[in-house]
Amino acid sequence: MRDRRRCIDMRLRRLTATLAVSGLLFGTAACGSGSGSARADDPNTLEVWTRSDPESAKTYDRVFAAFTEKTGIKVDFQPVMNFDQQLQSRASVKDLPDVMINDTALMGSYQAQGLLKPITPASISGHDEITATSWSSTVGLDGRHYGIPYSRQAMTLFVRKDWREKLGLPQPKTWQDTLALAQAFAARDPDGDGRKDTYGMVVPGSAQNGYIAWWGASYLWQGGVQILRKEGSGYRPAMDSAAALRTVTWMKKNLFCGDDGVIQPSALTSVTANTTHFQDGNAGMYLTGPYNISTFDKALGKDTYEVLPAPSGPAGNNDVLADGENIYFGARTGKTKQEQTLAAFLVSPEGQELAMTGDHQPVVRIPVNSTLDAAKVRHDPRWSVVQKAYETASVQFPNAPDFAPVKQDTADALNAIFTYCGSDVRSGLKELNDTLAGDLKDQELLK
Repeated sequence: MRDRRRCIDMRLRRLTATLAVSGLLFGTAACGSGSGSARADDPNTLEVWTRSDPESAKTYDRVFAAFTEKTGIKVDFQPVMNFDQQLQSRASVKDLPDVMINDTALMGSYQAQGLLKPITPASISGHDEITATSWSSTVGLDGRHYGIPYSRQAMTLFVRKDWREKLGLPQPKTWQDTLALAQAFAARDPDGDGRKDTYGMVVPGSAQNGYIAWWGASYLWQGGVQILRKEGSGYRPAMDSAAALRTVTWMKKNLFCGDDGVIQPSALTSVTANTTHFQDGNAGMYLTGPYNISTFDKALGKDTYEVLPAPSGPAGNNDVLADGENIYFGARTGKTKQEQTLAAFLVSPEGQELAMTGDHQPVVRIPVNSTLDAAKVRHDPRWSVVQKAYETASVQFPNAPDFAPVKQDTADALNAIFTYCGSDVRSGLKELNDTLAGDLKDQELLK
């Protein structure tokens, strides 16, 4: 378990880095986009960053090519995997991209650092086709909008249907059903090769970039847990609650310290990029986002697995983590009209459909344009499961505070609790709660 002083030091280093970048941005009014770069001198070219791997970047290529053909505005597209590190580097030299597409949960962090230009929804053509709920996720602590909704998604449970039916087991409806199915997948040779080489479920349980908090949040919601509790204009940490103790204890006992094979052995060092056991054919379940559907169809065949609502937890709900991406405008980039034109195209039915379809990984999962239906656009009823989960059984991380340190500290603590099976869950959660209180205090949001 981490030493408490190390937790404080980590928070202070993060805060210092944030303030340093903010000072660089606010210190000079003339910090326009692309200072000294060729594309900065071209008013008809937008530098656009997305957090994309090569597969999803190919979908963005199609979208931006269609935009340029339609409007004449060129796009200098930069697919970036190590997004935040490179963004901080660009911020330090006062040279932000014109437009960024990245996670909704990062908005509070970007706003706190002064990286974003405020946005008036009415300035975006087609703004009225985006629901008020989606727009609400772009509101900062000061009440202004700092992003434009672009894509939304919710976790669902992917299950090897052929394995489940071979073993004569039902679709899981509860946590206990899920555990029983995972144990059967691990012990009863569902692939029929005569070897004990299959795992019950895949877990991206690394603390790196907060992965275990991202994956485990759905279990927390289903257990009746809140990471932070809203109180007036601020928040209080809630990870020392009785619900948190019950939920994290169940996860530790049954998943991470339970029967061999219930999760893959490398779970606590796995990130999504190397958590490939499901598509590789040696794991039976994966609670993950819908962007994987196209990948799994190619690797396994669409008739081999099923997309199901998450099973219900002891709190009586099957809530899952919902997230997505917003469109952000870099602060003081000076190309507002062109940026608004791009955003209007991206949220239009044409732009959203292009981003949802094609031969490569979709970059819009659940459309924010309310005139579209994910299952109808894709001619695939599995997407209705995802859309229903988002609309009726989803919880998002708070977007207005800087949630990045909260997610990372939660991930560090959960990873440590699950790594040492003899550790005390109660004391680990109490330490986490104290750390989260420090994170909120750093942002002057602790109530």
